[in-house]
Amino acid sequence: MSYKIEKSTPCCVIGYGSWATALVKILLENDNQVFWYIKNPSVLASVREHGYNMKYLREVKFTSKFLTPTDDINFAVSSAGVIVLASPSAFLKQSLEGLTTPLDAKFIISAIKGIITPELVTVAEYINEHYNVPFDRLGVVTGPCHAEEVALERLSYLTVVCKDEDNATVLSEKIASKYILTSSSTDIYGIEYATILKNIYAIAVGIAVGVGYGDNFNAVLISNAAMEINRFLEKTYPTDRNTSASAYLGDLLVTCYSKFSRNRTFGVMIGKGYRVNDVKIEMNMVAEGYYASDCIYHINSKHGVDMPIASCVYDILYRGKNAKKALTKLSKELI
Repeated sequence: MSYKIEKSTPCCVIGYGSWATALVKILLENDNQVFWYIKNPSVLASVREHGYNMKYLREVKFTSKFLTPTDDINFAVSSAGVIVLASPSAFLKQSLEGLTTPLDAKFIISAIKGIITPELVTVAEYINEHYNVPFDRLGVVTGPCHAEEVALERLSYLTVVCKDEDNATVLSEKIASKYILTSSSTDIYGIEYATILKNIYAIAVGIAVGVGYGDNFNAVLISNAAMEINRFLEKTYPTDRNTSASAYLGDLLVTCYSKFSRNRTFGVMIGKGYRVNDVKIEMNMVAEGYYASDCIYHINSKHGVDMPIASCVYDILYRGKNAKKALTKLSKELI
């Protein structure tokens, strides 16, 4: 029998970045009991003493009696039934350091859009393999949704992905509000990889903007990116899915076009001639697409899917190829 989530099940959020902060805000809208594990001492102090995250989304105020911020991961995890992972993928292992509380009878949700290295697996795959959590106790929450617009309470959409549709329904009820609409899916594999890939394509769009390409080119670039996502998913895990749905195509579009997209911003700076390390230092937030580009390149070496855009981004970021020349070459392969 599948694990069943109750609407009253307390939640734990692990992470203190912009998306983690937005998710805490979302969960508190419905008076969910939230235990927020914050590893950064300064951020923890600002939330406890002043009711806001001093580093990210400072405009979000936390006054709810249902919120318990803590730097004790075992206290946070043991106190909750639903565990939401919301740290950047590159730092997930570090975020989970010191966790000794068993994850038996816990439902784990990934809100992370990245690959775990050096294993080259998604977050759900990593938790399944390293913490022995079966997939019927694993889920994904994805957009299209930017944390900054959640902070502003602009109408946004989230997709809840679980193997069990009843769990997806309960989780949807826990996060739905006047400004959050929800839908559900059972395609954990497809949606996780789609959210990883779209960050790479947002970097590609940013690079194109940085070197001087306009909307006409980027429209073609993004439509080809959507086809690449579909090809990759169909080759690696074929199933009945609609990649035109918002969890796939909508998330791709918002990440490629939005001014809030850190991956697009990363790409724009690369296109303008900044070195990769300089961009990483200057940006205050992690651009998941940078790490994903390397991971997907190596994953796809086993599958051989035709992915010229993803390959182009990899060549620019990891092989030092000239961005303008690489995009010129790519432009001849797009349809």
